[in-house]
Amino acid sequence: MTHMALEVKESLDERCNQILKNMEASLTARDRVGIQDFVLLDPYTSETAFLDNLRKRFHENLIYTYIGTLLVSVNPYKELDIYNKKQMDTYMGVNFFELPPHIYALADNVFRTMQSESNNHFILISGESGAGKTEASKKILQFYAVSCPSTKLLNNVRDRLLLSNPVLEAFGNAKTLKNNNSSRFGKYMDIQFDHQGGAVGGHILSYLLEKSRVVHQNHGERNFHIFYQLVEGGEEDLLRWLGLERNCTKYNFLVQGGCAKVSSINDKSDWKTVRKALSIIEFSESETEQLFGIIASVLHLGNIKFEANGQGYATVNNNQGMHWVSKLLGIPNQVLQQGLTHRKIEAKTEEVLSPFSVDHAVYARDALAKAIYGRTFNWLVNKINESLANKDSSRKTVIGLLDIYGFEVFNLNSFEQFCINYCNEKLQQLFIQLTLKSEQEEYETEGIEWEPVPYFNNKIICELVEEKFRGIISLLDEECLRPGEATDLTFLEKMEEEIGGHPHFTTHKLADKKTRKTLERGDFRLLHYAGEVTYCVVGFLDKNNDLLYRSGKEVMQQSKNAIIRHCFPFTEPDSKRRPETVVTQFKNSLADLAEILMAKEAWYVRCIKPNEAKQPGHFDDVLVRHQVKYLGLMEHLRVRRAGFAYRRKYEIFLQRYKALCPETWPNWKGTAAEGVQCLIKHLGFKPDEYKLGRTKIFIRHPRTLFATEDAFQVCKHKLATRIQAKYKGHRVKEGYLRQKEAATKIENCWRGLMARKERERRAWAVKVIKKFIKGFMTRNQPACVDNSEYLTYVRLNYLTRLKENLPKTVLEKDSWLTPPPIMTEVSHLLKAIYIRCMVRRYIRGLSVQRKAQLLLKSLTSSMFKGKKENYPFSVSRTFLDTRIALENINTRVLQMIRHEHIKYSVPVVKYDRNGFRPRLRLLIFTQEAAYLVEEAKIKQRIDYSSLKGVSVSNLSDNFLILHVTCDDSKQKGDLVLQCDHLFEALTKLSVIADKQNCIKVVQGSVRFDIQPGREGFIDFKSGQEFMVYRAKNGHLMVESTRTKTR
Repeated sequence: MTHMALEVKESLDERCNQILKNMEASLTARDRVGIQDFVLLDPYTSETAFLDNLRKRFHENLIYTYIGTLLVSVNPYKELDIYNKKQMDTYMGVNFFELPPHIYALADNVFRTMQSESNNHFILISGESGAGKTEASKKILQFYAVSCPSTKLLNNVRDRLLLSNPVLEAFGNAKTLKNNNSSRFGKYMDIQFDHQGGAVGGHILSYLLEKSRVVHQNHGERNFHIFYQLVEGGEEDLLRWLGLERNCTKYNFLVQGGCAKVSSINDKSDWKTVRKALSIIEFSESETEQLFGIIASVLHLGNIKFEANGQGYATVNNNQGMHWVSKLLGIPNQVLQQGLTHRKIEAKTEEVLSPFSVDHAVYARDALAKAIYGRTFNWLVNKINESLANKDSSRKTVIGLLDIYGFEVFNLNSFEQFCINYCNEKLQQLFIQLTLKSEQEEYETEGIEWEPVPYFNNKIICELVEEKFRGIISLLDEECLRPGEATDLTFLEKMEEEIGGHPHFTTHKLADKKTRKTLERGDFRLLHYAGEVTYCVVGFLDKNNDLLYRSGKEVMQQSKNAIIRHCFPFTEPDSKRRPETVVTQFKNSLADLAEILMAKEAWYVRCIKPNEAKQPGHFDDVLVRHQVKYLGLMEHLRVRRAGFAYRRKYEIFLQRYKALCPETWPNWKGTAAEGVQCLIKHLGFKPDEYKLGRTKIFIRHPRTLFATEDAFQVCKHKLATRIQAKYKGHRVKEGYLRQKEAATKIENCWRGLMARKERERRAWAVKVIKKFIKGFMTRNQPACVDNSEYLTYVRLNYLTRLKENLPKTVLEKDSWLTPPPIMTEVSHLLKAIYIRCMVRRYIRGLSVQRKAQLLLKSLTSSMFKGKKENYPFSVSRTFLDTRIALENINTRVLQMIRHEHIKYSVPVVKYDRNGFRPRLRLLIFTQEAAYLVEEAKIKQRIDYSSLKGVSVSNLSDNFLILHVTCDDSKQKGDLVLQCDHLFEALTKLSVIADKQNCIKVVQGSVRFDIQPGREGFIDFKSGQEFMVYRAKNGHLMVESTRTKTR
């Protein structure tokens, strides 16, 4: 197996282990982190239990929960590390319920289902503003960008799909009270895939852009992002060309909300992203400039002010703003001014210009600004669609993403909220129909009897709004189109007259006394599927008409800006015919959308906002309960739970729980369906608790599943122990057999190797021995082929042994190794060289003091070696410069001999010449003479010139006799002395007096002169102990012990 294959196997094993771990966690950890699928919630009709489960998971940072295949997402308001590449890889190609709930799981399941079934799908993402709808759609797009096949062409499409988001967010999103990046339009995006699963194109539909935001924002809200991004992030040259200042407060359309700058929004950074995105989506430089020119012209248009002239008609008093609008749109100033202050009225065959009042002029200006921005937005969407268009005409499968406004309930609800909530009613109707349809199809496929599901059908509410001639939309259009003075209040009266008896409609006039207190006179209330919503009728007619005067269109048609000319074409239908109202257009768009969605398989993401303050970790029960209600989650859960709470394929169910039955463990031999039947029979399931379909088992109650899971958890530990034991035994036995086989192979190889080596060694040895014997036999003959190797060996052997046995010191030179005859001459040369080398090394290592010492010792050796018995004992003793320090010599003596320089002094014992009495004296050698001193008296002075000689015995005594010349009878005779440092004193004397030849070693007796003409004798002999005494013959007898020679 290759290294790569091993890595793949290991990664698959890890993934399988992780899948099993997560499957267990979904049930075993239900008390701590809640249940990951609401279908398994036992009290499924309890809204409190639903919220408790949602809260548990939210506090554990588990923001996703399933209701079957529907995904509930709670906005965490913080970054979670669950959207990285590793997470994407984990969820790719995994069955939907195998891993914890995640938006990647939904996206992957949709993709794989589309590929396997070759049909179209859509994902509906809904929720109120700030719940995370836009982020959810981004995550899905990012997942497809990573998971789909990659080529250069596909990468271009992928980049355009991803970067269409920041562009549409810039032009279609704005800060509201509830969300800093609220989508103010509905968006449906189709992603087209080829047969290999590569993203090859896309298409975007937009719905009901909130154009009124261009000219008016509530307090705490902002206009669309693109205005602030342009002002804050635009390059200096661009702003100068557009006539803009880097100050949002200069423009009326940007200051009405009082929050031009928001700390959490980085307009400069977002501007760079938009510029980059526009270039990748293939906007030309000219188109980009014209687009920004239009945005800037809207800002300048908002700064145009009107004042009344003398006749009460409107005139422009801000020529600066008019100048920049004229320049940027390429419209003559006079034409533009006339279009803003007059309208054309047809009177029979002629057209008459009717001047505006100031109020009408402001209305016309705002209508023109809204029309310019709204039509430019539609052009932008179409331009993006051109970039995403797939040129290949072959059949494609599609995944749609519907990011639509959620149900909105504000303190003041107007025309926009009415349209949005009507949209949600239609989607809820579609949602229930598709959910019931999918449930019914699954039951029919599995052969299980379908049980009718009771649910709230909101068809009655949809008909209240859209019914022909009697619905609210029809009444609103009728009021907008009828001649005469139609107002918002007449529209309210019309509704009271036509639909006043409807159970889901009430007004201040129709309500009972208690309800009337909660309604203003201009309000009407609808009872939606999600709850009651009170709408203020003020502004309904104007917003529904969204009229742009004919004169305004004609002015725009004269523009030199290519985008404006495209948005206001000359071929536009005849303006004499009144265009469709906003609500009718929206109604028709919803009908088209419903038709698109009904042709596709539906998947749902329901986004929930946990609190209004956007705080992480805070869960507002009241707010969440309200969203759960109007998102229809409880309704959906009831539909999913009307029959069976849990359904799984036989193979998956059997694989997980087969350990609970002895007959199915460890391997079931029959079909999976038979194995499941055997298993549930052993577990004791009651007949009303389950149904067996064609490919799946259906379990009615979650408690049945939980009991099964708990039993499995108990069984699992026992099984794990047994499996571990078996596995460990198998591994150990397997390892032992492998080791035994390896050991046998190694033994065989080793023995063979050793045998071959032994044979080679013996053959070599025989050859060597033969040569050795032959060489030995011819060793004394001249060198030849037969004895050359032997002689070489002899030489080498001798030199090797000599190297290991060389003398360590010069004194061991006689221990030289005896050479063989052939090496005799060489040995003598080597010995001489080596000894000379040792001597040289020894001498070079001597200090000056040591050298002087050795010279003295050498002199001593020449005088006494082999002559006096105790000489060997003196060799190891160091000679000192003197034995008596100067301070120990009497001062008087020093004064008498100081001019002669004392060289050496030593204590001695002097024997009298007469009677031989011993007396302690000092013997001092100076440069000129030897002195015998007794304390402060010089007893005798001996000039070196008068010193005839020195006699010592050959025995081990320490006696010396100084022989002096006696010319005068008054002179003292020879000195008989005993000195413990005999050899040192005599060596010093021989050096100082240069008397080496005067020192004699004698045997037996020594004659000495007592005085001129009188002599004495000293006899020396060996004895048992040292004694000095006067013998009977009158001689001085010195008896010394015999020393052992070393």
